[in-house]
Amino acid sequence: MARGFASQNDLADKKVSFDELGDGLYAYTAEGDPNTGIVVGDDAVLVVDTQATPVMAQDVIERIRSVTDKPIKHVVLSHYHAVRVLGASAYGAENIIASRPTFELIQERGQQDYESEAGRFPRLFRSIESVPGLTWPTLVFEEKLTLFLGKREVQILHLGRGHTKGDTVVWLPKEKVLYSGDLVEFGATPYTGDAYLKDWPGTLANLRALGAEKLVPGRGASLLTPEQVEEGIAGTQDFLTALYSAVEAGAKAGKGLKAIYDETMARLQPRFGNWVIFEHCMPFDVTRAYDEARGVADPQIWTAERDREMWQALERGTAMKSAEANP
Repeated sequence: MARGFASQNDLADKKVSFDELGDGLYAYTAEGDPNTGIVVGDDAVLVVDTQATPVMAQDVIERIRSVTDKPIKHVVLSHYHAVRVLGASAYGAENIIASRPTFELIQERGQQDYESEAGRFPRLFRSIESVPGLTWPTLVFEEKLTLFLGKREVQILHLGRGHTKGDTVVWLPKEKVLYSGDLVEFGATPYTGDAYLKDWPGTLANLRALGAEKLVPGRGASLLTPEQVEEGIAGTQDFLTALYSAVEAGAKAGKGLKAIYDETMARLQPRFGNWVIFEHCMPFDVTRAYDEARGVADPQIWTAERDREMWQALERGTAMKSAEANP
């Protein structure tokens, strides 16, 4: 029997860091687990990504309360993935903000993603019974939304497709601090199962053009200098380029998914194998890249059943209906 998802064996607690990036600007990170950003304004707090369950979010709230008693009025969803959004109810925010494509993805596949991710990440979904249901935005924007937390300007931007079609970043232009969501990872493997791999580098170029001097990635440690920021962006792009070029070459040669997966793993392991969640992400990453290289424009919906089917296909070499059909 094929082994379970790599993430199902990742059960050890991670060390949490609560980094101060500047006056009232913080990052909640945990050794490659999903990050949360905190912006404290003159009159309110804004949170970027929420953790996976309301109970898991309580630790973030405790850290916020250690530095301010201002109300948490705004929650920004960097994208639709359950591990990022299902803890939102814990904050009691007035506004839950998302890009229009993120709202559309929640409508289209939010429930399937909830069930898929909860099955793959048991540690991150502790106390899943505390989740009241899908997280629905109360405020949806097109390309840019500017908030003023008193005198503090916060820009919420959709710079293009990448990790998903709805990726959102939070940018503080005066402080030059950026919360990137999963568009940028640092020492952590980008998950591309719902990605637009050919668009992602262009979106990274738009992100780079902001000129951030500090950056909180979706996973990994806070980047606290311009040099570290560039290292994070360049590293993410290097992974994406290596992944897609390897898979595209195999697809053009007429190879099947299993063969391409094995070859791509062998090619990327020496450079990226020590990154967090490498073994977990790669089957999903190669499957999406294989689809995109064969002309499947939009990512297929991941369900718990499709997850298992894909994993068994790449563990055992059995046929994967959803990956092989309708190129």
